[in-house]
Amino acid sequence: MRVLNLVHQYLPEFVGGVELYTQSLAHELVRRNWEVGVFYRSYRDADALTVGSENGGSESAGSESGDGGNVVTFAAAAGALAPTSRFLATWWQPTLHAHWLAALEQFPPDLVHVQHLMGLPVSLFDVLHTRRIPYVVTLHDYWWQCANANLLTNYDATPCDGPQAYLNCTRCAVARAGSTAAWGAAPLLWGVLADRNRRLHPLLASAAALLTPSEFVRRWYAAHGAPVRHLQAVRLGVTPPPQPVARRKPQGAGVNLLYLGGLAPNKGVHVVLEALQGVTGAIRLAIAGDETANPAYVSTLRHLADARVVFLGRLTRTEIWQALAAADAVVVPSLWHETFCFAAHEALTAGAPVLASAMGALTDAIRDGVDGLLLAPGDVEVWRAALQSLVDAPARLATLRAGIVAPRRLTEHVDQIEAIYHEILAGVT
Repeated sequence: MRVLNLVHQYLPEFVGGVELYTQSLAHELVRRNWEVGVFYRSYRDADALTVGSENGGSESAGSESGDGGNVVTFAAAAGALAPTSRFLATWWQPTLHAHWLAALEQFPPDLVHVQHLMGLPVSLFDVLHTRRIPYVVTLHDYWWQCANANLLTNYDATPCDGPQAYLNCTRCAVARAGSTAAWGAAPLLWGVLADRNRRLHPLLASAAALLTPSEFVRRWYAAHGAPVRHLQAVRLGVTPPPQPVARRKPQGAGVNLLYLGGLAPNKGVHVVLEALQGVTGAIRLAIAGDETANPAYVSTLRHLADARVVFLGRLTRTEIWQALAAADAVVVPSLWHETFCFAAHEALTAGAPVLASAMGALTDAIRDGVDGLLLAPGDVEVWRAALQSLVDAPARLATLRAGIVAPRRLTEHVDQIEAIYHEILAGVT
């Protein structure tokens, strides 16, 4: 059977959670003898459809086996694109539409798995409807309701709960424009944002299934108008290292903390650094993440850091597991509603308790006082008190570590995805 993944961008051009998940899923399905393709928007300065392939047994994809065939890739380029053009592509993008038709001719799928649609036109679904090709959608983030995708406002970077008659969305659009003069176009912006969601909602209603990476995201979409009969939480899975990494706590380091992830304001790393300033005793914080994506924020973090903080930069998969093996606990101080958070789940896989913000899917992943601590998002004093408590009573870390239950593996996740595919395909006449 053939499944074609539809995603807004892909490796090696972009490396993010959705891209890595799509690759891991595709490679694991190939290992199970599915024929798998990935159609994605390329941002090369060209107007071409490039057909390629990936080794389905690639270790970089997270497969737990080296066996497998190839994943067929379709890189659909429509020229370099500014954010505004990417946003408007939802309505119509003829080059991408033509590339989609060509890909479907070369790789006619039995099923399409929509991973993300940002920067891609809704007209792609017209083709699926005409050809009676069923599709499933994974709601990796909030893009289907929030044009920002992350439920963070552009005007003060605080979380919101989605469109409120699109008035707050209009305010976000004006703030993104960076000029108060944009308020003159507010009625037009309001109409565009309302029309965007009006066009997207039927696509969700026509899906054979709507999958969410966590129960929190399922509840959120159910409360915001998504077709409840199609919604189901299909918790993501983690691929452990090929060989177990022995725990290797540095000598004399005291409490050894690790932050692992993106370095951007919504990740809240500055909250931990500010909290750490008031903590006394032996404690160390290692920060692992790409420092080139947001240099201004990284500069702020370095200004806040003292001698107890070390910046590790971007790590390889092997180095990530080594860093986790050396950590007493992992901090996840997010200031937005995480939809899954691989860093938290990989920490638990490695046996490290997690100190996390009590918001979003983190409240599903972490059991407060059992395998980690759930703390008030952005509250420096609360985080400082939690860090100090670990320094003062390090035995608490052992108690939390003992409470960890190994998270779900990728293979278990794909078992469920396969079952969903088979159920859908069995109903196609």
